[in-house]
Amino acid sequence: MFLNKENILFDKEGHQCFLLEDYGHGEMVQANVFLIADNKKGILLDPGGHKVFKPLFSDISELIGIQNLKYIFLSHQDPDIVAGLNGWLITTKATALISKLWMRFIPHYGLDRYVVSRLKPLEDEGGILKLGNSEIFIIPAHFMHSPGNFQIYDPVSQILFSGDMFFSFGMDYMFVNPGDDIEKHLKEYVEPYVKRFMGGKQIFKPYARMLREIDEIFGIKMIAPQHGAIIKGHDNVMKTIEWMENLEAGPDIIGPVFKIPNKPIIFD
Repeated sequence: MFLNKENILFDKEGHQCFLLEDYGHGEMVQANVFLIADNKKGILLDPGGHKVFKPLFSDISELIGIQNLKYIFLSHQDPDIVAGLNGWLITTKATALISKLWMRFIPHYGLDRYVVSRLKPLEDEGGILKLGNSEIFIIPAHFMHSPGNFQIYDPVSQILFSGDMFFSFGMDYMFVNPGDDIEKHLKEYVEPYVKRFMGGKQIFKPYARMLREIDEIFGIKMIAPQHGAIIKGHDNVMKTIEWMENLEAGPDIIGPVFKIPNKPIIFD
């Protein structure tokens, strides 16, 4: 495989974070896939559906060796995250991690009976996962947008892998770098999605408080969402958290649509 320099988000002293190619084309939503590796032991984040399995499998084989894939992290239950899980569990010895809320739902994606035991539940509080010689934080992100939702924070690289939160769509760039117009990016490409899909101020306030505590202890230098542009630089990260904390979304704004429909549904 060939990785551009920009696809290597972090590489220092045996610890690496990779942005793997967006394998989604055609009608599929654009999706970023991330691999975190420490001393060649890896965790794959939100691996996606059946069509991306083969090229992604090949890339991971080259990067760390498929036998060194220890964990598959599933931030929530959506098909762009989970649909290809059976293939991963059949062809590797990895353990898959997902919120306990979705344990009985995920087998509907076609998990073979003999691999179901390697799908493990996460409690609402998340936890700390040992990976190689490092620790990975699985942090709660419930109602952003799933009721059982988690994100990954890597204290070595200081990257927040934010899943669907801070999704962006429609821009022609992959990175928001220090000095770029972060306010324009958030307003034009992030806000429409966050306002419709996320849980609103009741969720944003405690989530922002948690992120600031993480930043005070470890630092956050990058936000890497599952869809769209990656936000780089501590100043951009802090502006993003402040913007999100004060945004009305989801239940804050959806009330007016709750009324009896009065228009026919017509498909041309």
